[in-house]
Order: sequence, then structure tokens, then C-alpha cells
Amino acid sequence: MATSPAVVSTTAPDISGSNNTEISKNDMFEEIKSKFLNEIDKIPLPPWALIAIAVVAALLVLTCCFCIIKKCCCKKKKNKKGKKGKDGFNMKNMQGGEDDDDDDEGETGMTEEEKEEEEKEQEKLGKLQYSIEYDFENTKLTVGILQAADLMSMDSGGTSDPYVRVLLLPDKKKKFDTKVHKKTLNPVFNETFVFKVPYEELGGKTLCLSVYDYDRFSKHDVIGEVKLAMNTIDLGRPIEEWRDLESADQEEVQSIIFKKKKNSSMEKG
Repeated sequence: MATSPAVVSTTAPDISGSNNTEISKNDMFEEIKSKFLNEIDKIPLPPWALIAIAVVAALLVLTCCFCIIKKCCCKKKKNKKGKKGKDGFNMKNMQGGEDDDDDDEGETGMTEEEKEEEEKEQEKLGKLQYSIEYDFENTKLTVGILQAADLMSMDSGGTSDPYVRVLLLPDKKKKFDTKVHKKTLNPVFNETFVFKVPYEELGGKTLCLSVYDYDRFSKHDVIGEVKLAMNTIDLGRPIEEWRDLESADQEEVQSIIFKKKKNSSMEKG
């Protein structure tokens, strides 16, 4: 009995699908190309003109991109320079401040230490308590010097010998002095002085209360003073108050500083 040979079936790979996809893509590309060429043909310009326009457009786009990139880079550089410039400006200001100080020192003839000491002296001169009363019937101005407190020390021992001089400016001839209180910064005076002056003339006068440090062998130094314009005072009632001492003129301040330095050097010696 004869047997028939076995039939082997082979299946060929189906490549129709991929071929169809490639064909459809090519057809689409050809269609777009043909449409583009048709549109170009419709433009009433020669081909060289179209090429020139395309080149110019490309150059414009590249130029815009270059400008944008350059602008961004310049901003970054300016920011860095700005920071350095601020630091440099601050350093210059600091140096300029020193120059200004040197100029001020040259103008006033005082060093930085002397200026600081002068400011301290002005801040801690002390204060004075006084009273003012006017007798309208007898046209008498009574000024009372009651006490002083926290006066600046002028002597080597850390004390002063204070007294108060009373003037009714602009008249400097008539003046009154309290008693000198030895070695104290908080003297109690309780003394009164009378000026005979009509009320009509008081408006143009200034009451000056100057606190001095008594020195037997040299000029008496002004510790501080209180000046009161009489036209700003209500004389309808008695007045009793404290007032901070203000510094005297510049020469007096420098004299005080010199004296204190001299006293401190004597203590160290």
C-alpha cells in the first residue's frame, strides 16, 4: 500500500500592510509638493525673486534671534557690574566720609577724640532750678537761683566749685553772682536777686543764668548756661522750674576740654 508524501505548507509574510503605509505617505508628500508648486506658479514673480525673498526672510529671523540673545547677555553683565559698582560706591563713600572728617578737622582744628569729648560735655553739662517773679506795682523782677544738679566735673578730683552769674541782657554792667560752693556737683544756692526794670522794657531783654567753675589762679570756666527771652515768659504768675544747661560759645568749650585733659594728665602723673 503506497503512502502519499506529506505536504508542507508555508505561509508567506504579509508585507502588503507596510507597503501600503509607505505608498500612502509618499502619495501625501507628492500631493503637498504638487500643491505648493502650484501655489508658487500662481505667484507672478520669477523663481529668483522668490529665492531672494526667502533668503531675506531667513536673515531677518536670524537677526532677531541674535538681538534677543545679545540683549539677555548684556542684562546679565550689567547686573554683575551693578553689584560691583554698589560695593565700590560704598567703599568710596566710606573713604569719602573719612576725607570729610579730615576736612572738618582742618576747619575746626579739633581731632575726632576732641569732637567726641565735646559732644559728651554738651550732653552732660547738668541742670539748673530757678524761679522768676515780677512785681507789676513796684516794677521789680525777682530772680531766684535755687539749686543745680549733675554738673560737669571740672577739677582733678572729679568735682567743681560752682557759682551762678545772673545777667539781664543786653545790659552786662549789672550782674549778680551767687556764693561759690566748694567741691560739689549738686550745689544748693537759695539766693534771690532783684532787677528794677519797667514792664514795657522787659520784652527786649534776655535773662542769662550762667553756671561757672571758680578757679583761684586762672580764668573761671563756664560749665553751662540758661538763656530765657523775657517776651516768651508769662509774668502773670510766679515761675519755678528746672532747665538743662546749654553749652557756651566754642572758645569756652575748647577751654573746658583743655582744662579737663590737663587735669587728667596731672592725675596720671
